[in-house]
Amino acid sequence: MPASYLTAVQKEDQEVNPLFRFFGARLAQAKNGQATLVLPVSLSLCQGGGLLAGGIMATIADEAMAHALMSVLEPHQNCVTVEMNIRYLRAAHPENVSVLTATARVVKKGAHMAAMSADILDDQNHLLAVAGATFSVLIPPR
Repeated sequence: MPASYLTAVQKEDQEVNPLFRFFGARLAQAKNGQATLVLPVSLSLCQGGGLLAGGIMATIADEAMAHALMSVLEPHQNCVTVEMNIRYLRAAHPENVSVLTATARVVKKGAHMAAMSADILDDQNHLLAVAGATFSVLIPPR
């Protein structure tokens, strides 16, 4: 993934990642195999019971892990999620939680696959979820 993408996506007014704009997420940092993604919690991200939807947490974990991996890829490479798991440890209610932070890291990177991990914390540092994933490193044909 080109370094120019990682620089552009971290800007306050970024337009290179439509998903982040849609959710209101911001990539705070992505370097050296680690990434931090911040998501303001709002009612529009909640399920019918009024709690933050689990799929939203899974999405920010996945995106944080992808960007952590992108930070160590060669400019001509990209990545996709092969499989992912997540354990929800605590619910998030928008009356008590205003921001989520997903921190991710590369556990092990090979030539074609990478093992990743992510933690999601609320603004009081409560651990809400832990995730793990395997990503495929995409190398375009020459």
